[in-house]
Amino acid sequence: MLYPLPPQPDLPTSVAGQIAEDYERLKESWPSSLEDYILGRYRIDLTSEYGGIEIKNPFGKASGQLSLATHQVQKDAESGLGFVVLKTVIAQNESGSQSMQDWAIKETHMTVERIAGSNGQEGWTVTWKGRGWHESFASYLGFFAEALSAARDANTLVAPSCKYHLPMPGEKVWRTDEYAFTTAALLEVWKRHGPAKRPMPLEKDFSPTLAGSPRAAQMETIIEWLRSVPGLIRQAVEPGAVRVGLKIFNAMFDDEFQLEMLKVTHKLCDKPPDFLVYANRLFDPHRVYEGKQGVAYGGPDLSARNLRMLQAWRALACREGLPGPALPISGTGDICSGKMAVEYLLRGCSSFQMHTFFQLPDSEYGMKSGHKTQRGLHHLLFHPTTGFVAWIRHLRQKLDWPESMNIKQMAEYCAAPENKVWTNKGIQE
Repeated sequence: MLYPLPPQPDLPTSVAGQIAEDYERLKESWPSSLEDYILGRYRIDLTSEYGGIEIKNPFGKASGQLSLATHQVQKDAESGLGFVVLKTVIAQNESGSQSMQDWAIKETHMTVERIAGSNGQEGWTVTWKGRGWHESFASYLGFFAEALSAARDANTLVAPSCKYHLPMPGEKVWRTDEYAFTTAALLEVWKRHGPAKRPMPLEKDFSPTLAGSPRAAQMETIIEWLRSVPGLIRQAVEPGAVRVGLKIFNAMFDDEFQLEMLKVTHKLCDKPPDFLVYANRLFDPHRVYEGKQGVAYGGPDLSARNLRMLQAWRALACREGLPGPALPISGTGDICSGKMAVEYLLRGCSSFQMHTFFQLPDSEYGMKSGHKTQRGLHHLLFHPTTGFVAWIRHLRQKLDWPESMNIKQMAEYCAAPENKVWTNKGIQE
């Protein structure tokens, strides 16, 4: 069984007082470097990884409508995010043909609302009608270049997200020309404007709307997607130039199939991915929003399933073994507190992607001025009872972690079933 988090962090009085003091004081005086401040004040090294690439802290913005403009990336970098994943672009070939053009739909307005999970716990979800980047591919390349430049001084990593061709059930041909042209064009921008001598991280977006699409009607089709996509992306560029991440979606099948998806990415891919993003929103085929039937949603049911599946995956991997090291995982889904981020960390996630959290009503943040990203980080890191700092200090005390251990090393520790985070010296279902 996994080490359970209690309702409140167990902290020395002096540490709890420090955190409470910072929560109030930093509402008005935000540190210029979160990493230096937290290291100096709490001896917590926030350094981690995204896709095998070092990031200054594990908090990032997930791909979506809050990462489709340069000014958004600029503010995120200034506020202190460790990384930003840009809005998903739809792949095309050299002539401009897009097999997945149905996903290039501009967003309407967004609705942010409370949602209750099946256990009665309340959370938040955001609903909109729209999908990927709807402007030209050339404009996306320009935006990617600007975003890289805007984030450079703050050392915030920027990654593109892309939806490539996926064959329908019964369709045998892959549009490899879309993979080749799109990947090469993105990499060319990275080489000119990205960090020197670093591979380009790239998320392959399996969006939640795929769960309700005829494309995902058969399990065999999904398995073939997972097996083939990483190799198709890699073959378009020189070896080692791209770090391929698969953003796993919550399929509309049972938990056993969700585990099969994770098994495929580790064991059965023609060329395995470099990392995973787990897992984007749930899909309700019956809900109607602005005349469109079928809506993706988040909230407590999303995090409950994601955490359950990641824990079950660690158990399965322990029993069956892996052909190599476990893939790095960037966790996403209902991360609206530092405590929830720690829940993902305990299951081996080394970074945390958020989107809905940065759209909540102002009343949900303790900090009442500044950019919403800054207000979100203030809440995530410094809240006295749900903040990341409090819960990392709690874990360090309970699990005997040394002060020298950074977030990446904590995630690696938590991913290993022989370590103390798993009770009884092993994983039990």
